[in-house]
Amino acid sequence: MRKKRITIEDVALEAGVHASTVSRALNPGKRALVSDVVAARVAATAQRLGYTPDPVAAGLRTRRSATIGILIPDIANPLFPPILRGIEAALAEAGYTAIIANTDNDALRARDALERLAARRVDGVILATVSRRDPLLDRCRKLGLPVVLVNRSTGGGATSAVLTDDEAGAALAVRHLALLGHRAIGHVAGPQRLSTGAGRRSGFVAARRAVGGESGPPPIAEAASYGIEAGAHAAAALLAAHPRITAIVAANDLLALGCYDEARRRGLACPRDISITGFNDMPFADRFDPPLTTVRIAQRAMGVEAARLLLAEIENPRSPKREIKLQPELVVRGSTAQPRGPSLTVPRRSR
Repeated sequence: MRKKRITIEDVALEAGVHASTVSRALNPGKRALVSDVVAARVAATAQRLGYTPDPVAAGLRTRRSATIGILIPDIANPLFPPILRGIEAALAEAGYTAIIANTDNDALRARDALERLAARRVDGVILATVSRRDPLLDRCRKLGLPVVLVNRSTGGGATSAVLTDDEAGAALAVRHLALLGHRAIGHVAGPQRLSTGAGRRSGFVAARRAVGGESGPPPIAEAASYGIEAGAHAAAALLAAHPRITAIVAANDLLALGCYDEARRRGLACPRDISITGFNDMPFADRFDPPLTTVRIAQRAMGVEAARLLLAEIENPRSPKREIKLQPELVVRGSTAQPRGPSLTVPRRSR
């Protein structure tokens, strides 16, 4: 004979409280509404009786699924696991579950994934996939889905987002290289359709001007994607057009690895002949050969903040949109050194 499923009413009767009190006590987002003593008694009773929440029944009552959809562009990119861990930790704290979809940087796959998530009645979505002008956001609005962007943005402030200050991060790398004495500094830029690529390029150009880089248009080659091979192709174009370059600021760590490959192909040693910096400080960047000097971003914190922003918008759809920019830091390792030959005299900062 099939065992009877334990219900909230069973737990309430055994614990001597109302069913609504049990519901609050077992809901991480509402536990503060119940005293610690009652919450502990309810939790102990639920565990003793073997009660497990019925998400379907709860969803029918609240019209919520307690699930959040997350779209990421490339599950193999080491940037995203720490962001996902931050998102999942914050969601779990509030009693939510994440459903993750990988789009492989394909706009059609992103649209299909969003439709599937909406069909599963997710309560909101976190997008790490958007381009600077992305129709996916219009679709989210038509579906009535609360949405928060992470790592990338579309600009304009119409959608809440948690980002790195990309301009500031690129400037950190340029200033570091200038202080080492580099004057001929080039940039392997990320795709300009993405806010990260555009922001880091803008930061590079402004910082290069500020430190007194070589005159003329800044040496820049745009990579087709954020991948190692794309980085090697862009570095080849950059070095062919500007053979006097002594340092490269790459827009992410995978692009920097591609720069390593192209430098080796040309017989250039890093950092003896050319210094290279990355961006993100992805896992194992300290194990590269040589260990990569890179701009560290707060990956896990970015995920935590994105989840919290989304949960706040789910609770209050009329809350104002917010853009949170987290400050990066430079991590200096073995891929940067003084250039061989005459060095750049950097003006002293005013005190």
